[in-house]
Amino acid sequence: MKRIFFIDLDNTIYFTKANEEQLMGELYRFLESMDLGISKEDFQLAKQEMLKTPFLKVAKKYGFKEEVMPDVISYLQNREVTKPLKPSDDYHHIKSLIGRKFIVTAGFPKQQLSKVKMLGIADDFEEVHVVDVSIANKKKTFEKLIDQHHLDKNDILIIGDDAESEIKFGLELGITTFLLDPENLHPNAESTFRGNDLSNLHIAAGQASLRPVE
Repeated sequence: MKRIFFIDLDNTIYFTKANEEQLMGELYRFLESMDLGISKEDFQLAKQEMLKTPFLKVAKKYGFKEEVMPDVISYLQNREVTKPLKPSDDYHHIKSLIGRKFIVTAGFPKQQLSKVKMLGIADDFEEVHVVDVSIANKKKTFEKLIDQHHLDKNDILIIGDDAESEIKFGLELGITTFLLDPENLHPNAESTFRGNDLSNLHIAAGQASLRPVE
């Protein structure tokens, strides 16, 4: 039975699309005021990718002008979400897991921590770790948590939606993973467990017998 959980934030604990205006409205308007050096069509595509992909990856893919990036990054580093966010309808599956829970999320610290606050879920987790993807990745954070807390990898379940980040790194470390893929974006990705929702999360954790009656 798993009793330690490393859990992604964006599109796992909550979905960005359902909270798009609270999360992205101000950012979209800020970017629209900048000369990003891309077409309107590409900007619309980039906006949709920002809902699922870290901003720096999107900026690189679409070729945002390098000269505007320092101002954009400065804005993002100081940005906070100030409007309430809604956890996913499946969040109760995460909340009812028995054990130690850690959020491991990638992004800008002030912004990610403000999301946790606006979701009202801080008390459900032992720690929140924000990974700066420009200098590190989640694998290093997983290793740090394991060493710092003297954790047994066999006791850990990693839960997230990114097949190329937390799921991939978890498997490389020999840790059990649960890939949440509601839109079947990663049909061929390797993962110990997977689901288009979290209804089987307790089975993956070996806690099916402890699952609360719904």
